[in-house]
Amino acid sequence: MMAWLPKALFVATALLLGAQPVKAASINLPVPKQTIHPGDEIDHRDLVDRRFPSRTATQFAVVTDRGQITGMVAKRTLLPGQPVPLNAVDKPMLVKRGEPARLVFQEQGLIIIMQVEALQNGGAGSFVRVRNIDSGLVVSGRVQNDGSIRVEN
Repeated sequence: MMAWLPKALFVATALLLGAQPVKAASINLPVPKQTIHPGDEIDHRDLVDRRFPSRTATQFAVVTDRGQITGMVAKRTLLPGQPVPLNAVDKPMLVKRGEPARLVFQEQGLIIIMQVEALQNGGAGSFVRVRNIDSGLVVSGRVQNDGSIRVEN
């Protein structure tokens, strides 16, 4: 019967000392100001910060920093005021399937540049397969920031 006494004493002491109730932790997340449609590039001006409970970022795979999505392209509609799922954005496509591209081979001062046809879409840093227009030979290379494709050894 006396087991409740320490707990009640603790609560009464806390109230007398002016203890504030514990508030749930929160986090600021970048959210769209207005609807962002699939294919739209995301600019920092398209985003505002909004406060959410901390568990939002731990329970769901959402963007937690503007730098993660600035310059990315929306893969699906992003709604205003809603956290942005990580899988809802992607790198901009620099190489598009079926379109001409530039393949660069460089080794020991020798540089060979040729016109190829992209067989896959790709953003900067991704590997894509391409076909040499003249010979039909298929090779893979990494997409560079300028949209060229570099063959790596």
